[in-house]
Amino acid sequence: MLNRHLTTTITFIAFLIINNQVVSAQTKSKKAAEELKAGFKFKTIVIDPGHGGKDPGSHGTYSKEKTVALEIGKKLKAMLNEAMPSVDVIMTRSTDKFVELHKRADIANDNKANLFISIHCNSSPQKVGTHRGVLLLVYGFHRKQEQMEAMRENASIFIEKDYKKKYNGYSEDAAVNAIIMSAYQQRFRKQSVHFGSLLNTEFKENNGRRSLGVKEQGVLVLQQSGMPGLLIETGFINNPSDEKYLNSNEGQNAIARSIVNAVRKYREGFD
Repeated sequence: MLNRHLTTTITFIAFLIINNQVVSAQTKSKKAAEELKAGFKFKTIVIDPGHGGKDPGSHGTYSKEKTVALEIGKKLKAMLNEAMPSVDVIMTRSTDKFVELHKRADIANDNKANLFISIHCNSSPQKVGTHRGVLLLVYGFHRKQEQMEAMRENASIFIEKDYKKKYNGYSEDAAVNAIIMSAYQQRFRKQSVHFGSLLNTEFKENNGRRSLGVKEQGVLVLQQSGMPGLLIETGFINNPSDEKYLNSNEGQNAIARSIVNAVRKYREGFD
C-alpha cells in the first residue's frame, strides 16, 4: 500500500514538473514569436515576370506568355510603389530577356525579399484551350499526377547550360531536393498558403475571376527562393476569352490591383 502511494506521489510530481516545463517552453516560444514580429520589417518584394528572351513560355492565338507576364509585372510594380512607398519593389527582369531560374531566386535571396511573386500564364493541352481562370501555386509536397504545371514551368531549365549541376540533377527523388523541400515546408509553407488564400479571395470575390484555387507544386523557382512565395497563373493564354483579357489594359490592371490588395492584407499581419 505504501509503495502504491509513493508511486502515485512520484508520478504526480513528475507530471507537475513536465507540465511546468511545457508551459514554460510555450511561454518562451510565444515571447520569442512576439519579439520576432516586433522586430520584423516588411520592406522588400520581388516580382518575377516568367520566361523571357529565348524562352517565350506558352502561346495563345496571337500572344506569348513572356510578353503578358512582363506587362502585368510592370503594372504591378507601379501600383505597389504607389500603394506602399516604404516597400522596395524589385523585378527579376524589366525587359524581354532570358533569366535563368536560379538567378531569379538569387535576386530574391540576395535582396532579402519578404515576398516573391512570380507572374505566369497557364495553358491547357488542347490547341484551343477549354480551361480558363487563375491558378495559384505554392511550393510543397505533391503527387506525380499533379505535376503538369510544375513540369511546364520547370521546363525553362533545359534551355540553360549545366542545368543538372545548378539544380542538383533536377530529380524528384534526389535526396538534396527532399531536404530542401522539407526545410521549405517548415519555414515558408504556411505564409505562402496564407498569401495565396488572400489573393484567391481577391480574384474570386472582388474581381469576379474563375479560380482553380491554391495548389502545391514542385516549382523550382519557388523551391530555391528563401522566403514566402507564390507563382500566379493569371489565366489560360490559349483560351480565347482569357487571352483577350490577359492582353487588355483592363485585364492586366485588374490582375495587378488584386495582387496589390492581397499584399496589403498580407502585410497587415506583420504590423
